Amino acid sequence: MEVLWNRLEKWQSNFETKMTREKYFKLCEQLEKEPDEDEIPPELTDFPADVQKAIIIFNKLGDRMYPDVGYLGKDYTQLPLYMDVYEVSNKQMFLEVLLLLDSKIIQKSQAAIKAANDKLRQKKS
Repeated sequence: MEVLWNRLEKWQSNFETKMTREKYFKLCEQLEKEPDEDEIPPELTDFPADVQKAIIIFNKLGDRMYPDVGYLGKDYTQLPLYMDVYEVSNKQMFLEVLLLLDSKIIQKSQAAIKAANDKLRQKKS
């Protein structure tokens, strides 16, 4: 299971930086470097079906966001409907993936707000 979480975090990181498998192979070719199996960006299709469904549904859920607070997480009110429509079978794994994705974005939002606040404090002093 830990391997899955590591690959999912790697996928999320590559997704944010827009690094794809194709770009990685082109970069290796340009650098005349042999591709490293551990460095090849995972793709959505590399994950089990319920992990893929979690990612797809996560992106469909609305965001709870407030100007002074930032991103507070996804709005899960439609989650049961999506789980039914997408026929999620491994609900535990599905929910763990959703929570992992959500927590990463919450952490990123909080860090951005903290950095902005620190910058404002520095300007004042």
